[in-house]
Amino acid sequence: MAGAIWAIGEMLDGEPTRLTRELATLAAGLSADAQRPGATVLVGAGAAEAAPSLADHGPDVIAVDMDPAGRPAAAVVAEYVAALVREREPAFLLIGASDDGRDVAGSLQAMLGWGALVSAAGVRWTDAGPQAEMSVFGGRLTTTSHLAADHGIVVVRPSAVVAQAGPRPGSVERVEIASAFRLADVRVVDRIVGTTGPVAIEEAMVIVAGGRGVGGPEGFVVVEELASELEGAVGATRAVVDAGWIGYGHQIGQTGKSVRPQLYVAAGISGAIQHKVGMQTSGTIVAINRDPDAPIAEFADLMVVGDLFEILPRLSAALRSRRAR
Repeated sequence: MAGAIWAIGEMLDGEPTRLTRELATLAAGLSADAQRPGATVLVGAGAAEAAPSLADHGPDVIAVDMDPAGRPAAAVVAEYVAALVREREPAFLLIGASDDGRDVAGSLQAMLGWGALVSAAGVRWTDAGPQAEMSVFGGRLTTTSHLAADHGIVVVRPSAVVAQAGPRPGSVERVEIASAFRLADVRVVDRIVGTTGPVAIEEAMVIVAGGRGVGGPEGFVVVEELASELEGAVGATRAVVDAGWIGYGHQIGQTGKSVRPQLYVAAGISGAIQHKVGMQTSGTIVAINRDPDAPIAEFADLMVVGDLFEILPRLSAALRSRRAR
């Protein structure tokens, strides 16, 4: 499999994450364009059992079952992936820009001596190899970059592609491999799980997000109520997160998370470019704002001019009434 394009996956609660499925779709497309072999590498407890669902996205899946045994998962994944890279010599690794993904990418850079392109919002194949599209200067400019060598790592932002099944399922190969590398023996002594609601914001098909217009932490009550009625997640802008009105796990934008829900309701959000880059690929964008000239009006599919504290409760009540019929 020398010269191959690999997607490096992640698992959550025994299943491949949505970002992993996106990377598998991207790897399948790039390998077809490049006429090179492609694969998704899935490392973790229960990887072999989870692999068949991931193989539906097209590329073959290399599954490595392992137990982190109290160590940070990203460090162990990096060790196993580095050993596989040494053995099979792929050319390019696609890694998701999640918290663990960035750790994996950094560790692999050090262990393999490879270069990396980070925070790619899109990747396509060219004669010079993978070309990464990246947003810079607060989203005001888009650049394209290539790796200087014929191998390297591309760190891909969530929602860069839409996960979809391939024309034919890939095969699943279960691999047992000894790690050829050993990072520092760091141990996890405690875990603090952030409260982001019943639906993870990256996985949500519906997001109701609040900005400075909600007025304070108590203003998120109506945002959370509507999100609950829509069975969606709660999002936020950086300004309200910095103000302490809601936790960082809800932040969407250049310095937060990139999302691609089917419906994005922006309540009291002006639509600054830094927020736009994290949600502009949403299916339908509905903005609720008292200012008809807010920048978000330029790219929203529906702009509702009014007080969010009047509109959101009415929407929630209407949804409850419809469900009761």
